[in-house]
Amino acid sequence: MALKATIHKATLQLSDMDRQVYGEHALTIARHPSETDERMMIRVLAFALNVPASSDGGALELAKSLWDTDEPDLWQRDLTGQVMHWIDCGQPDERRILKASPRAERVSVYSFSASTPVWWRGIQNKISRTRNVAVWQIEPAQSQALAALAQRSMQLQVSVQDGTAWVGEGERTVEITPLRLNGGG
Repeated sequence: MALKATIHKATLQLSDMDRQVYGEHALTIARHPSETDERMMIRVLAFALNVPASSDGGALELAKSLWDTDEPDLWQRDLTGQVMHWIDCGQPDERRILKASPRAERVSVYSFSASTPVWWRGIQNKISRTRNVAVWQIEPAQSQALAALAQRSMQLQVSVQDGTAWVGEGERTVEITPLRLNGGG
């Protein structure tokens, strides 16, 4: 018998001063049985940091990466199905990133593990040749603090300014400053 996803719901109040993107977003998150709170919350953060100001070029959606290896964690597809933005969380191998690069206008990767520097050193030369890939590191202490905000039903406030995101849930707030590891995308 296959294990089923746990459904989490998040209402995201976003104020991104860096990109001039504001609004409220209702997310239904199907959390795979193997997914941790930390990884799930990194997906929510990636959504907040990348949601477009309008859905004219397609909406940003949570995809089925843990169920379907041909899908990312999040993606934005236009009305023709063309992938505008492919977003993965964790430490995908370089083959996955290099396969996504020609399929999408932009590719973003958000790594949040203490082993990120080792992983990045192993793939940096190959990935740095791509024109449209951006790799970001979230410090492990920040991603673990973000994971502590996880609940089945969340009311999250996200403010972004000068490259730093503040994610709040009730009385608790976490400060996250993604570090760009490369040029691309």
